[in-house]
Amino acid sequence: MDKRELTFSGFSQNDHQTHPPEDTLLLNGEQHNASVAATNEYVSERDENVERGNWSSKTDYLLSVIGCAVGLGNVWRFPYLAYRNGGGAFLIPYTLMLALAGMPMFFLESSFGQFASLGPVAVWKAVPMLQGVGITTVIMLALADISYSCIIVYSLYYLFASFQSPLPWTDCFSWWGADETCSRTPRDPLCNLTLDDGYFEIVNTTWLQENNETCTNGSEIYVPHQGPSEQYWDKVVLRQTSSMDETGEIVWYLALCLLLTWLIVGTALSKGIKSSGKVVYFTATFPYVVLTILLIRGVSLEGAYKGIEYYIGSQSDFSKLADAEVWKDAATQIFFSVSVGSGNLITLSSYNKFHNNCYRDTIIVCVVNCATSLFAGFAIFSILGHVAHVQDKPVSEVAQSGFGLAFIAYPEALAQLPWAPLWSILFFFMLITLGLDTLFAGLETVVTTLLDQFPKFLRSKRLHLTIGICLLFCFLGLVSVTQAGIYWINLIDHFCNGWGLIAAALLELIGLSWIYGINRFIKDIEMMIGGKNCLFWLWWRACWFFITPCLLATILIWSLATFAPPTYGPVEYPVWATALGWCMIIFPIMWIPIVAIVKIAQAEGSTLCQKISTACTSAPDWGPYLEQHRGERYRNRPDSTEAP
Repeated sequence: MDKRELTFSGFSQNDHQTHPPEDTLLLNGEQHNASVAATNEYVSERDENVERGNWSSKTDYLLSVIGCAVGLGNVWRFPYLAYRNGGGAFLIPYTLMLALAGMPMFFLESSFGQFASLGPVAVWKAVPMLQGVGITTVIMLALADISYSCIIVYSLYYLFASFQSPLPWTDCFSWWGADETCSRTPRDPLCNLTLDDGYFEIVNTTWLQENNETCTNGSEIYVPHQGPSEQYWDKVVLRQTSSMDETGEIVWYLALCLLLTWLIVGTALSKGIKSSGKVVYFTATFPYVVLTILLIRGVSLEGAYKGIEYYIGSQSDFSKLADAEVWKDAATQIFFSVSVGSGNLITLSSYNKFHNNCYRDTIIVCVVNCATSLFAGFAIFSILGHVAHVQDKPVSEVAQSGFGLAFIAYPEALAQLPWAPLWSILFFFMLITLGLDTLFAGLETVVTTLLDQFPKFLRSKRLHLTIGICLLFCFLGLVSVTQAGIYWINLIDHFCNGWGLIAAALLELIGLSWIYGINRFIKDIEMMIGGKNCLFWLWWRACWFFITPCLLATILIWSLATFAPPTYGPVEYPVWATALGWCMIIFPIMWIPIVAIVKIAQAEGSTLCQKISTACTSAPDWGPYLEQHRGERYRNRPDSTEAP
């Protein structure tokens, strides 16, 4: 039984031209919804789409998308980028890139998924030749999910370690293995001093001062030094080996945290969006509570103003706007911050009701996301400013990004506050919730892709499919919880979370704006949100057709031109690891030309041009998922429950 028969049980095969009364359709639809909901725990009687299901409420969707977009990058990357690129001046290119790239891509993807009610692969019925773009995004997303889960693993470990006082990284405690290089304060260099009799003697700075001696150039001996938080991260949490060539053993407590991570994710998605849509009421809102608490505590500390001035204040450097690197950083941060190009937005929006106002959603989510980044920076830098004040250092010496901020600099700062365990528990619990929201969306995208491709076989086995994928990702993630795990995470991040997604997003724009047709796409959107005047569409046309593709192409070319081999701190990667990294990016991307060639070969036509034209023509069953939404433009198209 196809979708048309399921939705309109009063139709016979010959009823396509003679429609029964509207009241009859509504009654039959309601009765069918109730019968399907009774046998399918993933849909409810109120769902418009009784095969795939819909969000239980608009709030479920908005919180899920905000949780997906507002991730760890808002807390550990944006504040550092703003500080490094001119402080308040950075907001100018950041806001412009939001308007020129972030919002147009968000609006495009959310509209695309909502219109067809399909995931990131099946949705390319619109332009079958580009179906490989969807495959590419899902594969890269799966790789990213595997590495991203390990960030939650580290946060879980630190959360459990925070339930003790003093915090273990407060000082160089021997019980966790601190060695002689560990010190809370930097050690003065030694001096290889030449004595009057020609002999050499190694003396410290204190001896030089007492004897009124100076150390000549080239005679200084710098003593290796690690702060307690840095050494705790390297020696206890990671048990890090010296290079990627030394895999070491699986760190058992990180492996247990990995299992717990995927257990949480699997439980939250046990009923698909029906269950995850409720979990996000906590996971998407809790970070704002913690950031507010940390900001209130931070601004009350002595020296907090120093950090805020360096972040966005009187230290803002508008001359940085002349640096092209600043604009590239702003564009890249916006692109990844709003979670475009990964397939997540297409997936989450595909569960919306057809007439949901996706334009308004775009404005809300993008504004909330960017405001969160700005707000998080104040919470982070107010406390870093206090640390710089206490240690009598410039803020630049304590400010870090990424792992260094989340697991070294900020934990060290929190350890110096009264009630340190409390602040540490709140901070790492916040990181966990930020990471889980993104992971929820990532796993839902993978599951939805498979369900859309094989609906008859898998839709009734959704729970088993979710459990199977969680177990698979947990198994594949074991390499990231070995003693060389941090090198693997950094390698995946370096190759799979960069220009590959930008290339996929660029092809999305080209496919919809230039091949599918921008006017046709706008008419599709108006079927959902209602007609708009030409002035409304003027901006979006300009962005989708020219401005945003040019920006993404520029970022892509720049990223490739400035590409450098991966490193982790001072550690360089072996040749085989770099080659493996290239394989990890080539494998997803190769599906774009492979699928295109297959579609062209299968297409009808006597010449290559005719075949390409046919391969770019929308599939016969392309259009709104439900018959009642097809309208005159798609009314007579055949239907199918199987993806091409």
